[in-house]
Amino acid sequence: MGLLSGTSADAVEAALCEITGTGGGARLRLLSHVSLPFPPDLVTRILGSQDARSLSQLDFELGEYFARAALQAIEQAGLSPSDVSAIGSHGQTMAHHPPGAADIPSTLQIGEPAIIAERTGLPVISDFRTRDVAAGGHGAPLVPYFDWVAFRSPEAPRALLNIGGISNVSIIGARLEDTLAFDTGPGNMVLDGLARRVSQGRLPCDVDGTLSRQGKVIPELLTELLADAFLSRPPPKSTGRERYGDTLVERLWTRYPDRPHDVMATALELTVESIARAYETWGAPRAPSLEAMYVSGGGTRNPRLMERLEARLAPLPLRRLDTLGFPEGAKEAALFALLAAEYLVGTPANVPSATGAKRRVVLGKLTP
Repeated sequence: MGLLSGTSADAVEAALCEITGTGGGARLRLLSHVSLPFPPDLVTRILGSQDARSLSQLDFELGEYFARAALQAIEQAGLSPSDVSAIGSHGQTMAHHPPGAADIPSTLQIGEPAIIAERTGLPVISDFRTRDVAAGGHGAPLVPYFDWVAFRSPEAPRALLNIGGISNVSIIGARLEDTLAFDTGPGNMVLDGLARRVSQGRLPCDVDGTLSRQGKVIPELLTELLADAFLSRPPPKSTGRERYGDTLVERLWTRYPDRPHDVMATALELTVESIARAYETWGAPRAPSLEAMYVSGGGTRNPRLMERLEARLAPLPLRRLDTLGFPEGAKEAALFALLAAEYLVGTPANVPSATGAKRRVVLGKLTP
């Protein structure tokens, strides 16, 4: 079982998988996928400021939601908890300070694994990012290992793009050590924050691209946003809410109070352009004969975003991940099912070429 709540903090994704083998020989079959939305007040608290007391309480409260999603996915598959070997839970990221962004690199995910273990009766592997950080890496992205195991092709390299709160891309070929993967910059995070303000809290995101489609790009603002140092930094690199979260959203909102839809259109173009430039700068030179770019994540449900991205990347084919036979909504949760399976057999599952770690390490900590 894999569990995940992404940087958008909107739901727990649970994926139950049958996994055989390990490393390059691993094979994965999806048995069920459940998405359990968080209530709006919980989303507000996750995205809000924290002290030690509120963070501690949120840790245990989120554990209950994660456990509930796991049990629902088991039931949906027509199985019982005794049929499941282990749960791999990513948790909810509350802080991410990679090398270069802080004097002491660190990362923090919550969603108490002891609660999940107690409610489900299953061992839980969690805290997947911290060992990579301890080994000198960013602790992100972790998804290229799954991309390589599940989607590599012997014919040509592929790009796997995930547009969540943050966008990340993996370029995979036959050998894991040749994998290039990194965060490209904002995905839906800035758009989500602006949508909540435009709709006065009624909408959690730019539903169907309707809000951003009403506006026009503000050229000088887009130029300014694209000048952000993170976007021109070479991989390995990762980012998060600290850079593209509520502080940035509030700055944009107060700067253009009378142009909300234009700001949203600009934020959408920031996502599109940062992805395209990242591919052109670092991806295309590494893999000039790319088969296609396969897209997953919440961004695929924004038709305006997909239209603009397809036009900007042309003639490179842009395809939904579903065309490879795997439901795109289940991908990242399935990653943590795979990482849990690799933990159980002691197989290192980080990708140093992506995270910058000094060596490959086994990821995760066990709660019996």
